[in-house]
Amino acid sequence: MLSSPVAKEAFNIQLENDATRDRYGRNEWGESILMARRLVEAGVRFVTLTYGGWDMHSNIAGGIRGQMPAFDQAYARLIRDLDERGLLDSTLVCTATEFGRTPKINGNAGRDHWPKVFSTAMAGGGIKRGAIYGLSNATGSEPEEDALGVEDWATTIYHCMGITAEKELMAPGDRPIEIVNGGKVRKELLA
Repeated sequence: MLSSPVAKEAFNIQLENDATRDRYGRNEWGESILMARRLVEAGVRFVTLTYGGWDMHSNIAGGIRGQMPAFDQAYARLIRDLDERGLLDSTLVCTATEFGRTPKINGNAGRDHWPKVFSTAMAGGGIKRGAIYGLSNATGSEPEEDALGVEDWATTIYHCMGITAEKELMAPGDRPIEIVNGGKVRKELLA
């Protein structure tokens, strides 16, 4: 795949016009998201990106001001472009982090790890459009309604990708391991 002419061309974002590059953002994240869209158009079936540095244990306000504008601009453009090009229904876009954040600001003007509540965003690929699922309590410290565990989230993602999450893969030593240990498809998230 990587040596095919189509993939090589997908990596060349210089082929995009200036207006498109401006809409994604002339920064590392904007160019990464634009390249992801180009790879999807070229037939790449799985693209993953990392927009690092969200572990803001100090100065969270400055960190968010520094990172969110570029993220918002490129992410919104990706969803819009995939939709306008007829690719959103067949492309699942997931945005997540490894942890939620404490409901209170710490002594360093940041927030620490908090695994009980955090948000993800999903678009396309069989996910219901415009839906909000789940609710935390007023302080954001505990799930209050429709909590979605990691196992159910992963199983739902695999379902959208056409992969049976209950399938067992063989690990070294002929040890069977499920793709997801437990979990069910959350049909409430599906279109």
